[in-house]
Amino acid sequence: MCALALCAAAAASAQGRVPLDREQLERKLASTSTLIESSSGAKQIEASGAGEAVARRAKARELHAKAGEALRAGDLEGSSKLLDEASRAMFEGVRLAAPQQVADAKQRTDYNARLESTRALVDAQKRIAKEKGGPRAGEPAVQAEALIAEGEKLVAAGRLADGRAKLEQAYLTVKAAIGSAREGDTLVRSLNFATPAEEYHYEIDRNDTHRMLVDMLLKDKRGGTLDAMVDQAVTASARLRKQAEAEAARNDHKSGIKTLEESTRELVKAIRAAGVYIPG
Repeated sequence: MCALALCAAAAASAQGRVPLDREQLERKLASTSTLIESSSGAKQIEASGAGEAVARRAKARELHAKAGEALRAGDLEGSSKLLDEASRAMFEGVRLAAPQQVADAKQRTDYNARLESTRALVDAQKRIAKEKGGPRAGEPAVQAEALIAEGEKLVAAGRLADGRAKLEQAYLTVKAAIGSAREGDTLVRSLNFATPAEEYHYEIDRNDTHRMLVDMLLKDKRGGTLDAMVDQAVTASARLRKQAEAEAARNDHKSGIKTLEESTRELVKAIRAAGVYIPG
């Protein structure tokens, strides 16, 4: 018996392969399907959106299907080879969808989403400017469109992070402009706040937006006299913000709203001092 086994092994070795087993191939077919369809590598390829990686996965699917056909036809050797090729194609796809590429794809998706929302805000600001009139009412939209154009050029040059920074400036500019335009006119009524607390939280968001503009838009423009002006406005705004929060804590939201509006006006002063026009 040992001699027969040794002879069989020698014969298999001489042919350069191990005898194939249908049951083993069926398990391999199933495991390769899992690799292609639901493994962490498959999810990585989906998240990346990388064209080459997606193409390799599609090729792996095609090879896997052919392997199944070969197995059903009794071509065990052909099925085994096709499954090996399918696995290699899938691993190549996973390699092409490396973590950095996944991160880059997510950043691009986030950029596109922010671009869409910013353009929508620009359109809204233009409508408000037309309604309100005034020689400078449309300036924020113009500023935002210029920032968007700069951002698009940077992204086209492969500088996605820098492009996103320009886009964020555009977003905050029009968001602050829209929020400031509603103060003191009929736009206040159109918002129809259910309670003073609800309007207070709206003013908190508006105040936060203006403060982010101070931090982002003015960081490269400060110096000398401008520093003192900005610091004075920011300090006054912070003091008023703290006062508003104390008023809200006492459930005096009406007073908190007025104080927050004063706080935001101080931030508008700082932004205008740096040459960025925001109504308010």
